[in-house]
Amino acid sequence: MENKITLAHGSGGEKYRELVQEIFLPAYCNEYLSPLTDSAILEGGERIAMTTDSYVVRPLFFPGGNIGSLAVSGTVNDLAVSGALPKYISVGMILEAGLEMDVLKRIVESISNTAEKAGVKVVTGDTKVVESKAADGIFINTAGVGIFPAGREIPSQKIEVGDKIIISGCMASHGMAVMNARNNLGFSPPIESDAAPLGKLVDAIFMNENNIIHAMRDPTRGGVAATLCEWVTSTTDIIIYQGSVPVRPDVAAACRLLGLDPLHIANEGIILFSVPEKCADSVLAALRKEEYGKDSAIIGEVREGRGTVSAVTDFGSKIRITMPNGELLPRIC
Repeated sequence: MENKITLAHGSGGEKYRELVQEIFLPAYCNEYLSPLTDSAILEGGERIAMTTDSYVVRPLFFPGGNIGSLAVSGTVNDLAVSGALPKYISVGMILEAGLEMDVLKRIVESISNTAEKAGVKVVTGDTKVVESKAADGIFINTAGVGIFPAGREIPSQKIEVGDKIIISGCMASHGMAVMNARNNLGFSPPIESDAAPLGKLVDAIFMNENNIIHAMRDPTRGGVAATLCEWVTSTTDIIIYQGSVPVRPDVAAACRLLGLDPLHIANEGIILFSVPEKCADSVLAALRKEEYGKDSAIIGEVREGRGTVSAVTDFGSKIRITMPNGELLPRIC
């Protein structure tokens, strides 16, 4: 492990895993943290889920969202993929001296609007101000709390042989939107981020008590590839079919032009599911009825194996998918 922090340690890939496994886990390890799920599931009366996140995206505003809407959506989604109903969030802000008050008002209004859409309340917060050029305008930290409805089965977050892999929408939109906006790449019309709160999308699946979810995750940093590589075990393989994975045409074209793999690009408005084959069609139908699930698709399956993730191309060849190593685009959330 390196002697100094690099941008790659924030990527969601191999370096990020090293940081968690070698620095944070040994220091903080307990029964609530050790599973390393998106939210800790806590006890004491009602079961609750709790999560926290920080947002340093640059630029502050990008097509499809801004740092405020992103902060709410990201927090809500981490709760939702644990199986909980998002209820409350906190918003802590570090403001840079010189930030335009109108900019702050736009961000706060966006937080309010996104929270209302997600069905959560901002119940506490904190604000600090630092010197000019010390915070790039504004940084946001959130915490979120969700509850588990009585009788709801908490996903094990472990895939099983025979499972189908489902994606709830088009991948790579957020990362490419931020990249285009930050670097003035000139893609026109501008690529829009997929950032959105997905609590209601997940809840729609649980409305059918026969639906079973073994694992679900919002594939943010590191993209779809990182999530699939984290899910696979020493006795399973994951196979996805490249032609079945939805990607918006403008995003696909931008990735081809820049030589990027959409599987490695960050997302902020989609969820990956691993579900038993018998439930796959029902889960897919429930997703497609929702505002943010209309492009849902079954993209692959879990087989017996030795811990590899592969994509079958349209020509029938097989490509190995690996955990991202390094940082394609820092500060995308």
